[in-house]
Amino acid sequence: PDPMRNYMTGLLLGHLDTDFKEMNELYSSLGIIHLFALSGMQVGFFMDGFKKLLLRLGLTQEKLKWLTYPFSLIYAGLTGFSASVIRSLLQKLLAQHGVKGLDNFALTVLVLFIVMPNFFLTAGGVLSCAYAFILTMTSKEGEGLKAIARESLVISLGILPILSFYFAEFQPWSILLTFVFSFLFDLVFLPLLSILFVFSFLYPVIQLNFIFEWLEGMIRLVSQVASRPLVFGQPNAWLLILLLISLALIYDLRKNIKRVAGFSLLITGLFFLTKHPLENEITMLDVGQGESIFLRDVTGKTILIDVGGKAESDKKIEKWQEKTTTSNAQRTLIPYLKSRGVAKIDQLILTNTDKEHVGDLLEVTKAFHVGEILVSKGSLKQKQFVAELQATQTKVRSMSAGENLPIFGSQLEVLYPRKIGDGGHEDSIVLYGKLLDKHFLFTGNLEEKGEKDLLKQYPDLEVDVLKASQHGSKKSSSSAFLEQLKPEITLISVGKNNRTKLPHQETLTRLETINSKVYRTDQQGAIRFKGWNSWKIESVR
Repeated sequence: PDPMRNYMTGLLLGHLDTDFKEMNELYSSLGIIHLFALSGMQVGFFMDGFKKLLLRLGLTQEKLKWLTYPFSLIYAGLTGFSASVIRSLLQKLLAQHGVKGLDNFALTVLVLFIVMPNFFLTAGGVLSCAYAFILTMTSKEGEGLKAIARESLVISLGILPILSFYFAEFQPWSILLTFVFSFLFDLVFLPLLSILFVFSFLYPVIQLNFIFEWLEGMIRLVSQVASRPLVFGQPNAWLLILLLISLALIYDLRKNIKRVAGFSLLITGLFFLTKHPLENEITMLDVGQGESIFLRDVTGKTILIDVGGKAESDKKIEKWQEKTTTSNAQRTLIPYLKSRGVAKIDQLILTNTDKEHVGDLLEVTKAFHVGEILVSKGSLKQKQFVAELQATQTKVRSMSAGENLPIFGSQLEVLYPRKIGDGGHEDSIVLYGKLLDKHFLFTGNLEEKGEKDLLKQYPDLEVDVLKASQHGSKKSSSSAFLEQLKPEITLISVGKNNRTKLPHQETLTRLETINSKVYRTDQQGAIRFKGWNSWKIESVR
């Protein structure tokens, strides 16, 4: 029964089912999901158990040495030939032939390059080898509880730059929790589940399920007490190399206090540059058939316009037809913001109530601390939208035309809507401002009627960069609107092969007529403006 079966398949075969999603997220947020990653712990347990069993049956050491090869192959196959398992098996097999220490590690990596040429292109392969390397370098120094605690700290700090590169965050609690739970998983659950698995073919011992229910209750309790993971951001290649070299030198020179202090300051500075890039940024993210725009100035002030999402299908399906999926935000927006070192969003602006703009609101408010959510007054007439806002447990404020939001040493002004509607497209928030050297107009989900009202109210509007509304549909970006604004650059957020065939060809033709340079997320990926006094444009995949 659940949850025992998930721990059994997870710890013995490296497979976690989709109904383990909630606990998977909790283990991940606490930084201990690696306890389920098959590697040294499980390989050592099963290989040693296999040897002891055959030796008890009277097999000689010489014959046993060769029987471990087919056993290793079978076990690697059962666990999906993952890089971490193969790395552990290779090290174990080489050790029984007398190859130890750094020679063992070097030969393991060499053989991995032969049997799995792409293993260093996976996070699992890199992290597994990095952990093994750090353990090899530090395992000879002392024994006992103090040595284990020191080793745990060294591994956590040594692996930190690589964890930041792949996941952009680190949970400080993971140091203590790994120290505690690794004993529990190693010495209790792995042997217990192995015995229960063998006996399950004769009689399933489901009476012990309460142990795993108790464990999950404890994990939920710890997750409520623990703070959010620290978001460090994703270092670029040069910063990553500098961090790894600096950490290695600190370990080498750990007895020289002055040099350790100097390198510690350098490492702190490198992490600061990763978390707070000293540049201004405006990025229209590639969130598929949705929309999300991120703004951050050099002081660290952040504004997020919309969060993306997926339009709900009208087609009704049965419960058994539902499939487990991850939200667009979990695949695109959240990883990008964390890679840029963002832990807090000062102001989240929801321009309208369409699911393609606000569908992933709950996911984003779970992942980041949000200062306040800003909406139009008309959108608060939509009951479902109001219920979603309440579920976020975040301060919500409605905005009116004429309000300003300071950023980039300038401000974004709300131009529209000027009156309260029923929450439809006519209530979409339109933002305008001169940000550094260019005038930006973010049109939300404005339709042609709203465009006419906007031009009537602001006939002399100067626009360098236009964010086209409604993904470049035929109903928006009319000829009169474009002819009057004449934007130098037009941004269109649109998904690949979308069912509505957007952007519409007529809209693209109108943009071509006024010689506006078009950037599309389905073709270029995310479009990023960055700089200090003026903007440079780049595409980011």
